[in-house]
Amino acid sequence: MARLFTLSESKYYLMALDAGTGSIRAVIFDLEGNQIAVGQAEWRHLAVPDVPGSMEFDLNKNWQLACECMRQALHNAGIAPEYIAAVSACSMREGIVLYNNEGAPIWACANVDARAAREVSELKELHNNTFENEVYRATGQTLALSAIPRLLWLAHHRSDIYRQASTITMISDWLAYMLSGELAVDPSNAGTTGLLDLTTRDWKPALLDMAGLRADILSPVKETGTLLGVVSSQAAELCGLKAGTPVVVGGGDVQLGCLGLGVVRPAQTAVLGGTFWQQVVNLAAPVTDPEMNVRVNPHVIPGMVQAESISFFTGLTMRWFRDAFCAEEKLIAERLGIDTYTLLEEMASRVPPGSWGRNADLLRQNAL
Repeated sequence: MARLFTLSESKYYLMALDAGTGSIRAVIFDLEGNQIAVGQAEWRHLAVPDVPGSMEFDLNKNWQLACECMRQALHNAGIAPEYIAAVSACSMREGIVLYNNEGAPIWACANVDARAAREVSELKELHNNTFENEVYRATGQTLALSAIPRLLWLAHHRSDIYRQASTITMISDWLAYMLSGELAVDPSNAGTTGLLDLTTRDWKPALLDMAGLRADILSPVKETGTLLGVVSSQAAELCGLKAGTPVVVGGGDVQLGCLGLGVVRPAQTAVLGGTFWQQVVNLAAPVTDPEMNVRVNPHVIPGMVQAESISFFTGLTMRWFRDAFCAEEKLIAERLGIDTYTLLEEMASRVPPGSWGRNADLLRQNAL
């Protein structure tokens, strides 16, 4: 990829958007990777009335929050927009966005939207109960959080949206689209749809055909780091960036986190914490588990994949603890000008291993 900047590089900075499950962040880095400033806002993904397991993603409200975070980060850094050399985005995986044929986003859901439980069961019965196995062998994904049952749910229950849908992307790609007007997906994030071949790093439309679904909604696939487009004048007015700023293809939050940690070679491993906690191990070539017990995702490194295990809602438990028990700490953190979690982590670091021998009563009772 061609360099985006060459002269007086010390004056320039990069902006990264991180659309996590629990919050949206805009972070500014210098070219050595040092964090300069951040703008952050928590968001919540609400259930649709009378749709059990649903977790809708509010496109309008969440774009407004993203723009506020970008403006906040620029303000906190004291940097003029023209010194942002490029912007990119990562996001929670599995969350998808649909667009109509005019390019308007029309529907989205967050990563752990579980409205399609019946559709998962229906799909598992296809091809003499081998369909999920075929999906997993090709993509490394089982059906539970893939896009296939969600699309089938729309076909069953919201045919108006399903018929309008012209393109599908991930949430990171939606952010890049809102900035640039260009639609594309990257393998690391799109791989979690259960529709992307682990080996070719491209869509496998035959899986949609096998499920009786439309295969004409798949976006172009571009590797992470590819120049996608530039910030449009309309987006610049909303987010504070300069029109014409390069927009670069991003990816899945975990895989880009691994890139940032230097976890880029086979057999390297990492644990990453957020709303969910993931442990990943780099694999030199695509391989899947015969029992389908291990999820396998494309890495942002072409040709490399990652075996992954997940702890669900760990970060949301921390948010609950903060809000339920840490009112005083929230006030102290506000006075200090730091994040409450930063204060809680500093306090926790002073507790020795074993927590002075204290145990939760529930754990003690179970041990007896």
